[in-house]
Amino acid sequence: MTQSTRRFSDRVTNYVRYRPSYPQTLVDTLISYCKLSDQSVIADIGSGPGTFSELLLNRHYRVTGVEPNKEMRETAEHQYSAKSNFSSVDGTSESTGLKDCSVDLITAAQAFHWFDLKKTREEFNRILKPDGSIAVIWNQRDLSRPLQIEYDQMLRQHAAEYNRVNHMNITDDNVADFFSPGRVEKQVFPNAQQFDLDGFLGRINSASYTPKQNTAEYQDLEVVARRLFNKYKENETIVFEYQTSLYIGSFNE
Repeated sequence: MTQSTRRFSDRVTNYVRYRPSYPQTLVDTLISYCKLSDQSVIADIGSGPGTFSELLLNRHYRVTGVEPNKEMRETAEHQYSAKSNFSSVDGTSESTGLKDCSVDLITAAQAFHWFDLKKTREEFNRILKPDGSIAVIWNQRDLSRPLQIEYDQMLRQHAAEYNRVNHMNITDDNVADFFSPGRVEKQVFPNAQQFDLDGFLGRINSASYTPKQNTAEYQDLEVVARRLFNKYKENETIVFEYQTSLYIGSFNE
Protein backbone atom coordinates (compact mmCIF):
# COMPACT_ATOMS: atom_id res chain seq x y z
CA MET A 1 0.00 0.00 0.00
CA THR A 2 1.39 3.39 -1.00
CA GLN A 3 2.62 5.56 1.89
CA SER A 4 -0.11 8.07 2.70
CA THR A 5 2.10 11.12 2.18
CA ARG A 6 2.87 10.05 -1.40
CA ARG A 7 -0.53 8.69 -2.46
CA PHE A 8 -1.59 11.78 -4.44
CA SER A 9 1.69 12.58 -6.16
CA ASP A 10 0.41 11.42 -9.54
CA ARG A 11 -3.18 12.62 -8.96
CA VAL A 12 -2.65 16.34 -8.41
CA THR A 13 -3.98 17.57 -11.76
CA ASN A 14 -7.20 15.56 -11.49
CA TYR A 15 -7.53 16.47 -7.81
CA VAL A 16 -7.38 20.20 -8.53
CA ARG A 17 -9.71 20.02 -11.53
CA TYR A 18 -12.33 17.57 -10.33
CA ARG A 19 -12.57 17.54 -6.54
CA PRO A 20 -15.34 19.67 -5.06
CA SER A 21 -14.82 22.81 -3.04
CA TYR A 22 -16.84 23.44 0.13
CA PRO A 23 -20.07 25.39 0.72
CA GLN A 24 -19.71 29.07 1.54
CA THR A 25 -22.35 28.60 4.25
CA LEU A 26 -19.97 26.19 5.98
CA VAL A 27 -17.27 28.88 6.01
CA ASP A 28 -19.78 31.40 7.39
CA THR A 29 -20.67 28.96 10.18
CA LEU A 30 -17.00 28.35 10.97
CA ILE A 31 -16.22 32.06 11.19
CA SER A 32 -19.20 32.73 13.42
CA TYR A 33 -18.56 29.78 15.74
CA CYS A 34 -14.88 30.61 16.21
CA LYS A 35 -15.43 34.38 16.38
CA LEU A 36 -12.55 34.87 13.97
CA SER A 37 -11.02 38.33 13.57
CA ASP A 38 -8.65 39.80 11.02
CA GLN A 39 -5.83 38.86 13.41
CA SER A 40 -6.77 35.19 13.59
CA VAL A 41 -4.17 32.63 12.55
CA ILE A 42 -5.39 29.42 10.90
CA ALA A 43 -3.43 26.22 10.27
CA ASP A 44 -4.92 24.11 7.48
CA ILE A 45 -3.56 20.61 8.12
CA GLY A 46 -3.28 18.24 5.19
CA SER A 47 -4.02 21.24 3.02
CA GLY A 48 -3.27 19.51 -0.29
CA PRO A 49 -3.44 21.92 -3.23
CA GLY A 50 -5.20 24.51 -1.05
CA THR A 51 -8.85 23.81 -1.83
CA PHE A 52 -10.10 24.75 1.64
CA SER A 53 -7.30 27.23 2.33
CA GLU A 54 -8.51 29.29 -0.63
CA LEU A 55 -11.91 29.88 0.95
CA LEU A 56 -10.24 31.23 4.09
CA LEU A 57 -7.71 33.29 2.16
CA ASN A 58 -10.54 34.90 0.22
CA ARG A 59 -11.95 36.06 3.57
CA HIS A 60 -8.53 37.64 4.29
CA TYR A 61 -7.48 35.36 7.15
CA ARG A 62 -3.87 34.37 7.63
CA VAL A 63 -3.52 30.72 6.67
CA THR A 64 -0.59 28.32 6.93
CA GLY A 65 -1.00 25.23 4.80
CA VAL A 66 0.68 22.18 6.33
CA GLU A 67 1.14 19.48 3.70
CA PRO A 68 3.62 16.57 3.48
CA ASN A 69 3.07 15.73 -0.19
CA LYS A 70 5.58 17.69 -2.29
CA GLU A 71 3.50 17.87 -5.45
CA MET A 72 0.35 18.95 -3.63
CA ARG A 73 2.21 21.51 -1.52
CA GLU A 74 4.02 23.05 -4.48
CA THR A 75 0.73 23.35 -6.36
CA ALA A 76 -0.71 25.44 -3.51
CA GLU A 77 2.46 27.51 -3.22
CA HIS A 78 2.29 28.35 -6.91
CA GLN A 79 -1.44 29.00 -6.86
CA TYR A 80 -1.32 31.41 -3.89
CA SER A 81 2.13 32.92 -4.32
CA ALA A 82 0.61 36.38 -4.74
CA LYS A 83 -1.34 36.19 -1.48
CA SER A 84 0.61 37.67 1.41
CA ASN A 85 -1.71 36.01 3.92
CA PHE A 86 -0.68 32.49 2.82
CA SER A 87 2.33 30.52 3.98
CA SER A 88 3.25 26.88 3.42
CA VAL A 89 4.98 24.27 5.55
CA ASP A 90 6.31 20.81 4.77
CA GLY A 91 4.79 19.00 7.73
CA THR A 92 2.26 16.48 8.97
CA SER A 93 -0.56 16.52 11.49
CA GLU A 94 1.78 14.78 13.94
CA SER A 95 4.68 17.19 13.33
CA THR A 96 3.56 20.53 11.89
CA GLY A 97 6.71 22.55 12.56
CA LEU A 98 4.54 25.40 13.92
CA LYS A 99 5.27 27.30 17.12
CA ASP A 100 3.72 26.52 20.49
CA CYS A 101 0.37 28.23 21.17
CA SER A 102 0.46 30.04 17.82
CA VAL A 103 -2.82 29.03 16.15
CA ASP A 104 -6.40 30.21 16.71
CA LEU A 105 -8.05 27.62 14.47
CA ILE A 106 -6.94 24.28 13.06
CA THR A 107 -8.78 22.97 10.00
CA ALA A 108 -8.51 19.53 8.44
CA ALA A 109 -10.53 19.23 5.24
CA GLN A 110 -10.66 15.80 3.60
CA ALA A 111 -7.57 14.73 5.58
CA PHE A 112 -8.48 13.52 9.08
CA HIS A 113 -8.64 9.85 8.08
CA TRP A 114 -4.90 9.92 7.25
CA PHE A 115 -3.86 11.09 10.74
CA ASP A 116 -2.28 9.15 13.60
CA LEU A 117 -4.89 10.43 16.02
CA LYS A 118 -2.95 10.04 19.28
CA LYS A 119 0.11 11.89 17.99
CA THR A 120 -2.06 14.42 16.16
CA ARG A 121 -3.96 15.28 19.32
CA GLU A 122 -0.67 15.93 21.13
CA GLU A 123 0.53 18.17 18.30
CA PHE A 124 -2.74 20.08 18.06
CA ASN A 125 -2.66 20.68 21.81
CA ARG A 126 0.85 22.08 21.43
CA ILE A 127 0.16 24.56 18.60
CA LEU A 128 -3.33 25.71 19.61
CA LYS A 129 -3.87 28.79 21.71
CA PRO A 130 -5.70 28.03 25.00
CA ASP A 131 -9.05 29.09 23.53
CA GLY A 132 -8.36 27.70 20.06
CA SER A 133 -10.78 25.63 18.00
CA ILE A 134 -10.54 22.66 15.63
CA ALA A 135 -12.65 21.99 12.54
CA VAL A 136 -12.76 18.62 10.78
CA ILE A 137 -14.44 18.80 7.38
CA TRP A 138 -15.44 16.24 4.75
CA ASN A 139 -17.27 16.20 1.48
CA GLN A 140 -19.00 12.83 1.81
CA ARG A 141 -20.81 11.33 -1.15
CA ASP A 142 -24.54 11.31 -0.50
CA LEU A 143 -25.29 7.60 -0.27
CA SER A 144 -29.02 8.22 -0.19
CA ARG A 145 -28.83 8.97 -3.93
CA PRO A 146 -29.19 6.11 -6.44
CA LEU A 147 -26.17 7.23 -8.45
CA GLN A 148 -24.00 7.35 -5.37
CA ILE A 149 -25.19 3.94 -4.19
CA GLU A 150 -24.12 2.39 -7.48
CA TYR A 151 -20.92 4.45 -7.56
CA ASP A 152 -19.99 3.11 -4.14
CA GLN A 153 -20.71 -0.46 -5.27
CA MET A 154 -18.51 0.11 -8.32
CA LEU A 155 -15.59 1.22 -6.15
CA ARG A 156 -15.97 -1.74 -3.79
CA GLN A 157 -15.83 -4.13 -6.75
CA HIS A 158 -13.19 -2.45 -8.91
CA ALA A 159 -10.91 -0.46 -6.56
CA ALA A 160 -9.13 -2.89 -4.27
CA GLU A 161 -7.79 -0.22 -1.88
CA TYR A 162 -11.11 1.57 -1.46
CA ASN A 163 -12.18 -0.09 1.78
CA ARG A 164 -8.75 0.40 3.33
CA VAL A 165 -8.59 4.16 2.89
CA ASN A 166 -12.25 5.20 2.57
CA HIS A 167 -12.84 8.20 4.83
CA MET A 168 -16.53 7.33 4.96
CA ASN A 169 -15.54 4.56 7.37
CA ILE A 170 -14.84 7.28 9.97
CA THR A 171 -17.84 7.62 12.30
CA ASP A 172 -19.20 10.39 14.50
CA ASP A 173 -17.97 8.39 17.48
CA ASN A 174 -14.42 8.32 16.07
CA VAL A 175 -14.42 12.10 15.80
CA ALA A 176 -16.00 12.54 19.24
CA ASP A 177 -13.30 10.32 20.75
CA PHE A 178 -10.63 12.54 19.20
CA PHE A 179 -12.10 15.65 20.84
CA SER A 180 -12.92 13.97 24.17
CA PRO A 181 -13.30 15.19 26.86
CA GLY A 182 -13.79 18.37 24.90
CA ARG A 183 -16.92 19.41 23.08
CA VAL A 184 -17.66 18.90 19.40
CA GLU A 185 -20.67 19.82 17.29
CA LYS A 186 -21.64 18.56 13.86
CA GLN A 187 -23.42 20.36 11.06
CA VAL A 188 -24.14 19.09 7.55
CA PHE A 189 -24.42 21.13 4.37
CA PRO A 190 -25.56 20.07 0.87
CA ASN A 191 -22.99 20.27 -1.91
CA ALA A 192 -22.86 19.10 -5.53
CA GLN A 193 -20.86 19.02 -8.75
CA GLN A 194 -22.01 18.65 -12.34
CA PHE A 195 -19.91 16.51 -14.67
CA ASP A 196 -19.78 15.58 -18.31
CA LEU A 197 -18.22 12.18 -19.05
CA ASP A 198 -14.64 13.44 -19.05
CA GLY A 199 -15.24 15.20 -15.76
CA PHE A 200 -16.79 12.10 -14.24
CA LEU A 201 -13.78 10.00 -15.22
CA GLY A 202 -11.48 12.74 -13.93
CA ARG A 203 -13.32 12.69 -10.59
CA ILE A 204 -12.76 8.93 -10.38
CA ASN A 205 -9.06 9.35 -11.17
CA SER A 206 -8.64 12.03 -8.49
CA ALA A 207 -9.00 9.38 -5.77
CA SER A 208 -5.87 7.74 -4.40
CA TYR A 209 -7.54 4.33 -4.15
CA THR A 210 -8.60 3.89 -7.78
CA PRO A 211 -6.37 1.83 -10.10
CA LYS A 212 -3.80 3.72 -12.11
CA GLN A 213 -4.73 4.49 -15.69
CA ASN A 214 -3.25 2.22 -18.37
CA THR A 215 -3.78 -0.86 -16.18
CA ALA A 216 -6.18 -3.72 -16.80
CA GLU A 217 -7.87 -2.96 -13.48
CA TYR A 218 -8.56 0.60 -14.52
CA GLN A 219 -9.91 -0.49 -17.90
CA ASP A 220 -12.43 -2.70 -16.10
CA LEU A 221 -13.38 0.19 -13.82
CA GLU A 222 -13.81 2.58 -16.73
CA VAL A 223 -16.19 0.22 -18.54
CA VAL A 224 -18.47 0.17 -15.50
CA ALA A 225 -18.08 3.93 -14.97
CA ARG A 226 -19.14 4.73 -18.53
CA ARG A 227 -22.16 2.48 -18.14
CA LEU A 228 -23.05 4.22 -14.89
CA PHE A 229 -22.70 7.66 -16.44
CA ASN A 230 -24.93 6.74 -19.36
CA LYS A 231 -27.58 5.39 -17.01
CA TYR A 232 -27.90 8.63 -15.03
CA LYS A 233 -26.96 11.36 -17.49
CA GLU A 234 -29.35 14.13 -18.47
CA ASN A 235 -28.30 16.44 -21.30
CA GLU A 236 -24.92 14.67 -21.27
CA THR A 237 -24.18 15.53 -17.63
CA ILE A 238 -24.71 14.03 -14.21
CA VAL A 239 -25.12 15.66 -10.80
CA PHE A 240 -22.68 14.30 -8.22
CA GLU A 241 -24.13 15.02 -4.78
CA TYR A 242 -22.46 15.29 -1.39
CA GLN A 243 -23.28 15.93 2.22
CA THR A 244 -20.50 18.14 3.61
CA SER A 245 -19.88 17.50 7.29
CA LEU A 246 -18.40 20.07 9.65
CA TYR A 247 -17.24 18.90 13.07
CA ILE A 248 -16.17 21.84 15.16
CA GLY A 249 -15.06 22.12 18.77
CA SER A 250 -12.08 22.13 21.09
CA PHE A 251 -10.22 19.93 23.53
CA ASN A 252 -11.59 21.98 26.45
CA GLU A 253 -14.50 20.65 28.49
